[in-house]
Amino acid sequence: MPISETAIAADRPLLSTRHLRAYYRGLVALHGIDLDVGAGEIVAVVGANGAGKSTLLRAIAGQVARSGEIMFDGIALANLPAYRICRLGIALVPEGRRLFPRLSVEDNLRLGAYARRGPERFRPLELVFELFPRLQERLTQRAELLSGGEQQMLAIGRALMTSPRLLMLDEPSQGLMPRLVDDIFAAITQIRARGVTVLIVEQRLAEALAIADRAYVVQTGRIVLQGSAREIAENAEVRRAYLGM
Repeated sequence: MPISETAIAADRPLLSTRHLRAYYRGLVALHGIDLDVGAGEIVAVVGANGAGKSTLLRAIAGQVARSGEIMFDGIALANLPAYRICRLGIALVPEGRRLFPRLSVEDNLRLGAYARRGPERFRPLELVFELFPRLQERLTQRAELLSGGEQQMLAIGRALMTSPRLLMLDEPSQGLMPRLVDDIFAAITQIRARGVTVLIVEQRLAEALAIADRAYVVQTGRIVLQGSAREIAENAEVRRAYLGM
C-alpha cells in the first residue's frame, strides 16, 4: 500500500525510538521503527494482524530481543531488563490480559504494586475504583469468573497500580461487546486526563483514532504513515485498507 509519510513529531517526547529493530528466533520483526510519544498524549499504533504492532510494545517494555535506541524521559532503555523498565514508569497491558485467573480481583490488583514500597503503595486503588467501580464490587471474586469486559478493566487496573507515567495498551478492545468497547475507550481518555501518557495498539482503527492525538500506521514491521489522528482517519488509502470505505 503506497502511502506518503507525514512527519509530525511530538513537541515534548516522553518516549522516542530510533532505528528500533526487534527479533523473534533470529528473524527480524521490526525494521527500524522511529516513533515519538509526547508527554500527555494518546498515540495510536494501527495496522493489520501480524504487522508488528504488539512486537513494538513488547520491544519498548524489554520483553523481546531488540536493537536501536529507546529513550524514556532521557533514559536509555535498550539494554535494560523488563523489570527495570517497569520501575521507571512504563506499564504494559498485554494482549489477552494475562491475569492470574484463580486469584481474586483484589489480589490481582495488589500484585500490580509489587515493586512499590511504603505506606502509599496501594494508593492507586482509589483511581482504579474511580475508573472501574465494578472491580470494587467484585473484589473477592476470582478473575476467571469475571466477564471479558471486567477482565480487561482488571488488566488495566493492575497496570495502573504501578503508578505509570506511560501506559501501553495492546488491543484493549479484543473480544469485547461494542458497549464495553465504548466503556474501555472512555476510561482511556480519563486516564490521560489524570496525567498518564498513553500508547495504544488497536485494530479498531476508527475508535482508536477518535481518542488519539496522533497515530502511526505499521505494515510488515515498518511505519508507512504517521500524522495527526484526523489526518490518518481521512487518508483515502487507510480508509480503503482498514475501514472498507
